[in-house]
Amino acid sequence: MSDSGALSPALERPASPWHLFVAFTLLALQGFGGVLAIAQRVLVEQRRWVTREQFVEVLAIGQVLPGPNVCNIAVMIGDRFFGWRGAAAALAGMMVVPLVIVLGVTAIYEHYAALPAVAGALKGMGAVAAGMFGGTALRLAPALRKNTLGLSACVLFALATFVAIALLRWPLVRVLLALGAIACALAWRRLGSVGDGNGETSGDKPAGNP
Repeated sequence: MSDSGALSPALERPASPWHLFVAFTLLALQGFGGVLAIAQRVLVEQRRWVTREQFVEVLAIGQVLPGPNVCNIAVMIGDRFFGWRGAAAALAGMMVVPLVIVLGVTAIYEHYAALPAVAGALKGMGAVAAGMFGGTALRLAPALRKNTLGLSACVLFALATFVAIALLRWPLVRVLLALGAIACALAWRRLGSVGDGNGETSGDKPAGNP
């Protein structure tokens, strides 16, 4: 994550860790069926704390790290603005109030889970959640045009991941390690070739310096 001082002038920033806590609490309370689908709209479009490209980068890191993706995103964005205090505030916003609600709903669910209407409603919510994730993916797709690998390579990696996990049923960890390692190697090579094309290396000195 880049330092908060390097933010684009077009972006805004939270006023305090408390502001982060309130914002992520409200975000979490909107996330019926999955907070990730709401996080992109709130953080990028409404509050303008990060750009779409920055959100994709944070999401990619959150996918690799253990734990819920949206919690990882909250920690990294909170740390971006206020260090460990911001990370703790953002994570608390994601967890505290939703935890209380989940405990209450769990107690109610124990009594009504066997009802056919409740089971059918939960299946319907699963379809809505899948649609929300699909919509988020489509809205983030344009950010891949600026990716180091290029749009075509990104699409190929996405399709390969879908085939491996959804169709071939390969373990997620193995797919992530294999395709992730290949993508990182290609990106590293591409970045190196760009640096070489600029005629600069770590040992070069500016022209005219002794």
